[in-house]
Amino acid sequence: MGALSIRNVRKSYAGQEILKGIDIEIEAGEFLILVGPSGCGKSTLLSMIAGLDTPTTGEIHIGDRDVTFAEPKDRDIAMVFQSYALYPNMNVADNIAFGLEMRKVPKPEREAAVARVAKMLQIEHLLKRKPGQLSGGQRQRVAMGRALARNPQLFLFDEPLSNLDAKLRVEMRAEIKLLHQRTRTTTVYVTHDQVEAMTLGDRIAVMKDGVLQQFGTPDDIYARPATKFVAEFIGSPAMNLVKAQRALGGGITAHAVPLPVSASQAAALQSNAAGTDVIYGLRPEDLQITAVEGAPMVGTVTMLEPTGPETYVTLDTPAGRLVTRVPGRVVQSLGERVGLSWDPEHTHLFDEVSEQRIG
Repeated sequence: MGALSIRNVRKSYAGQEILKGIDIEIEAGEFLILVGPSGCGKSTLLSMIAGLDTPTTGEIHIGDRDVTFAEPKDRDIAMVFQSYALYPNMNVADNIAFGLEMRKVPKPEREAAVARVAKMLQIEHLLKRKPGQLSGGQRQRVAMGRALARNPQLFLFDEPLSNLDAKLRVEMRAEIKLLHQRTRTTTVYVTHDQVEAMTLGDRIAVMKDGVLQQFGTPDDIYARPATKFVAEFIGSPAMNLVKAQRALGGGITAHAVPLPVSASQAAALQSNAAGTDVIYGLRPEDLQITAVEGAPMVGTVTMLEPTGPETYVTLDTPAGRLVTRVPGRVVQSLGERVGLSWDPEHTHLFDEVSEQRIG
């Protein structure tokens, strides 16, 4: 049995189903990301893992224990909230030690735990300060320190970086990843930020409208998105998605423009009879700018977005608007016509009706 097992968990409020049969299992030491847009049910699921709410049906196991209806204090978990939830009248050391004090841990052990986590988080010089004297990043480190002092079986993070500015988010993201590498404590982390999901998680659960869209490693989810939603949500810039039609012989066209597919996709198209329309997907980095002559498609440059190490180029094409990611700065200019090419092995197909992956 894994470190965390969520079995057919459903949750309803006032007759409305919020979670629709969630099944997830992770092993000890894994970092699980629950990711999705606002209202998808990820925070509700985290609350049930924490014991702050209970499923309508289904089971939750931590290790070999069924904790579906156990009190939070009996679950051996520690939680870090978006709002930090520090006691303003206590200094940093007392905030970190508070949970241990409530559990009647002897003072020498509490002090040793505070010293250990303060050194790990590099906040030793802040131990006598009050939360009001700290920056947002420092307060978040203290909140993590309070959780770490517990040495729990399971860490739960509820969008802990949402209140930080962009630069600090990147720094704290790295801190959390390093922290997990040091402690190897099983962790569940809720976020709506797909960059956090891809960089932090050992495995990712992508959710939408209470449904688990895909569960797998970051590489699996990026390279083989199971649904059109996952393809759109994971990746920045988002995957190019074009509405296309099936052609005779297993091919694809968009506005009469042939779109190449792999041999396995062609075979799947022939055996898949659900509807005549498909969604054709291509990651921006897999779309190459080439000479116009001999190119399978020609587009017009309509926007350039330099980011420093790379540039996003938006193009109008016969198949629709496409975005490509180009290393460095580009030599093309607005209004210029360019050729486009790509490897059919890097394309993605989704059924228009079910939005499920084809092939």
